[in-house]
Amino acid sequence: MAADPQEYTTTLRPTGNADLDDALRASSDLLSLQKTQAVSPFALTGRIHNDYSRLISALESYGFYAGGITVTVTDGGGKSGAPAAGSHDGRDPDLPEWMQSIPAGHKAQITISAQPGVPFRIGVVTLNPDRGDPPVHLNADEIRAFGMKPGMPAQAESVLAAGVTLQTALTEEGYALASVSKPQAWLRPDTHTLDIAYTVHRGPVVNLGAFDFAGLQRTHPAYIARRLTIAPGELYQPSRIERARQDIASTGLFSDVQVNHGDTLASDGSMPLDFSFREGKRHSVGAEGGYSTDLGGRAGVTWTHNNLFGNAERLRLTALITGLGGSAEQGLGYDFYADLLKPDFGSRSQNMSARLEGIKQELYSYRQTALLARIGIVRRVNRRWNVSFGGQIEQEQIQQMRTNNSYFIASLPLSANYDGTGVDNPITPATHGVRLGASITPSASLTDGTSFFAIMQATVSTYFDLKALGLSRPGRSVLAWRGTIGNVEGASTFAIPPDQRLYAGGSATVRGFRYQGVGPQFANTRYAIGGTSMDAGSFEYRQRIMQKFGAVGFIDAGQVTADRTPFQGTVRVGAGAGARYYTPIGPVRLDVAVPLNRPARGDKWELYVGLGETF
Repeated sequence: MAADPQEYTTTLRPTGNADLDDALRASSDLLSLQKTQAVSPFALTGRIHNDYSRLISALESYGFYAGGITVTVTDGGGKSGAPAAGSHDGRDPDLPEWMQSIPAGHKAQITISAQPGVPFRIGVVTLNPDRGDPPVHLNADEIRAFGMKPGMPAQAESVLAAGVTLQTALTEEGYALASVSKPQAWLRPDTHTLDIAYTVHRGPVVNLGAFDFAGLQRTHPAYIARRLTIAPGELYQPSRIERARQDIASTGLFSDVQVNHGDTLASDGSMPLDFSFREGKRHSVGAEGGYSTDLGGRAGVTWTHNNLFGNAERLRLTALITGLGGSAEQGLGYDFYADLLKPDFGSRSQNMSARLEGIKQELYSYRQTALLARIGIVRRVNRRWNVSFGGQIEQEQIQQMRTNNSYFIASLPLSANYDGTGVDNPITPATHGVRLGASITPSASLTDGTSFFAIMQATVSTYFDLKALGLSRPGRSVLAWRGTIGNVEGASTFAIPPDQRLYAGGSATVRGFRYQGVGPQFANTRYAIGGTSMDAGSFEYRQRIMQKFGAVGFIDAGQVTADRTPFQGTVRVGAGAGARYYTPIGPVRLDVAVPLNRPARGDKWELYVGLGETF
């Protein structure tokens, strides 16, 4: 009794061309469906017949236009019964009846053999003008884009792609209505060549016409017009139009941005563009949290109002409870703040931001209750550099060593930052490149004795992918280094408010030591004094494990002193290891560190949990 469905196995004999074998294998339904879709003998015969044309197309795609395909079917045998005699060609009209004679439980053995033959090459290449057009003459750039030359391998993919790339080149030159037909081809078996012809229509050079914006509900059309990197009257170029679309989409205002145009020009010969928008959610709520043994836990919520006034403004309100059980904390604190962002302030390359913030900290170094307000502008110089400047005022009450002081501080922070890592999202781990940051903050403390001082800080971090040495796959094994240096000029340590002094210790500087646990301390206490100079360095080895996990080993060192010059004082060193779990929004970080030269009253170890790499 014949099997129904008829199971089978398929073998593809190698041709000696690995790429061609891969193409044949990918084209064959016999191979791709043999394990999942067994069919009746008659249906299997149909599958064999269909594979001939599919496999011939694969040969032709690699320039083998005189090749052939042979399919042979035999009884592969089974656990019982004698196998059906003989073998049959896949085109044998008696194949269905013979397959009926294969006993149940036997698999049909199908063997595919390809005979590529002599590879064909490009012969005559002709570019015909469309009806009514002048003869086609390509300039040097268009010739390079087209790429078709006599003598090239006559691979179908290249022949088809040549017309597409030529049309793209023409439209980038402003020929908005340009078209290049699919090629016509003539085989020349006697010379093993393929003659090809394309029909080319240039049309006129076109400028952009009027823009239409559809789907805007809360967003002002004037903001979109200002934000766009293209304008009516400019040369039509699809690549610039697409970059403009992506730029608008990057504002985060919209869940979808599309741009289209018709097949006809406006009466003035320009090409109008139709932009369609789907606005995103206006409000969102998020949660924030983290933990370290020195600062304890922090938890809170964030509420965001997007597109506040219709020009992409963003208001974000955040409420955090801090100091949940940390060794550097004496009690609970809070951090409440409101951020207002005004993008494209005066220029599409700069943003204005403002913050109003209330802070309470119960640190061992000092207790602080403060209200601050600041406003600033961040200007993007280019894709790697940005600068910022602004102003800040702060009214605070600070208790240190049972002494209470009030301060009113006015500051003018200035900073410059460079990012050569190529990473747009700051939470995404960098694998190569350098980051630099430098700031200077002239400040005046105007209460309890006026003092003027300037805080100067600089940080550099660099990342080296061991792929460059051939030791790993890209992004799997990375060495990372960070160096930080700071200095305060203009006032002595105790003339500077405690929260404006320099400290070290914690995840941002020297792990293994509690927050502000590196540097001079008040005698017989664990209270940090702070200093006027600080330096710290970190070295990490980061290793990805499988897809979602990773491990880190690190060593940190740093020092703080009241001297005017960095690199003074007692160097404290910490070392540790950590684990990473990679999520779509960044790696979840868990690090454990110990001090290698623990000071008196210092913690024996520290634990850090957060989102994103330490630097």
